Amino acid sequence: MTDAYVPPPGTWERQAASDAGFDAAQLDAAVAFARGNETDWPTDLLTADGQLWYARSMGETPPVSLPLGPVESRDGPSGAVLRGGRIVASWGDVARPQITFSVAKSYLAILAGIAVGRGRIGDLDAPVRDLVDDGGFDSPQNRPITWRHLLQQTSEWEGTLFDRADSVDHNRSVALSGAETAKGQRRAMRPPGTHWEYNDVRVNRFSLALLRVLAEPLPDALRTEIMAPIGASPTWRWEPYRNAAVDVGGRRVFSVPGGSHWGGGLFVSTLDHARVGLLVARDGVWGTKRLLPEGWVRAMRTPCDRNPGYGLMWWLNTGRAQFKAAPESSFFALGAGTHVIWVAPEQDIVMVARWIRKTSVEGLIDRILAALR
Repeated sequence: MTDAYVPPPGTWERQAASDAGFDAAQLDAAVAFARGNETDWPTDLLTADGQLWYARSMGETPPVSLPLGPVESRDGPSGAVLRGGRIVASWGDVARPQITFSVAKSYLAILAGIAVGRGRIGDLDAPVRDLVDDGGFDSPQNRPITWRHLLQQTSEWEGTLFDRADSVDHNRSVALSGAETAKGQRRAMRPPGTHWEYNDVRVNRFSLALLRVLAEPLPDALRTEIMAPIGASPTWRWEPYRNAAVDVGGRRVFSVPGGSHWGGGLFVSTLDHARVGLLVARDGVWGTKRLLPEGWVRAMRTPCDRNPGYGLMWWLNTGRAQFKAAPESSFFALGAGTHVIWVAPEQDIVMVARWIRKTSVEGLIDRILAALR
């Protein structure tokens, strides 16, 4: 256990950049860079005719491009840089909870650790159908799927969930640039574990499976096990799709999505993201209390065989392929827009940046590291 500084609820120590080992002028320049490279996304994330701007940008059309969950307009850039757990720089509105897209996937990975810690999932390499009997893993294609497959996005789960077919994200691109010309074109299915694909329908199927084994709404589990112990604000929320009600133990509860592709998802403030990033940077320990099972953060950081830049729903920097400026030991929660939680363990840095241009994340990381003395 560690007694390193962690912020108590409702407050957070700030430290002068120079006292934290930064050149103050250079760190200020990094902040100015983040402010000056705002995403080119519109402020209103819905188009004039009610479609999701993000879905339309990938070539989706109605009904697939229509929202299933709530959507709010975005704010300007915001962010924070921590060192030693203390804030050394921040910008924008760091207190407003905002839609955060696929950063929610990394929160799902944290909840999977809670399920492991509670003994609800004993073996990541066991078939999900051993614990989840809701018809979603009965077909010949889906029967072999394991928890690890779902966490690594290699499951090749086939089906329709909450009015979205898995094929909507076939051939999806997550590169820094490039058209989504092949996205949504059905392809031949492969055996589970043999193909990596960033697929939001399958992530939502994973979220539902977690709900089944935890037997409580995932926002409740997150609040009890993570957000309350780390002193997160009461403003965050995890919004479901309107059609995502399921029966769990005779109760009608909502399954939450692992992103905001079709609306909904996590609405979290920059500072609450920073607390979560600090928890993961500290190996799942908050002050003197272990919140995540020992070894779980290491598991999240273990490269997938089919994509060494991906762990258990956390992005890695294996071979420095994700961001050349960042140390190879870095790992990230990433969401469209762009939203970033960057953890640099060797430098004791946690950074959150939101609504920055995707191609400018590299430059921001480079400037922050260059500011280190």
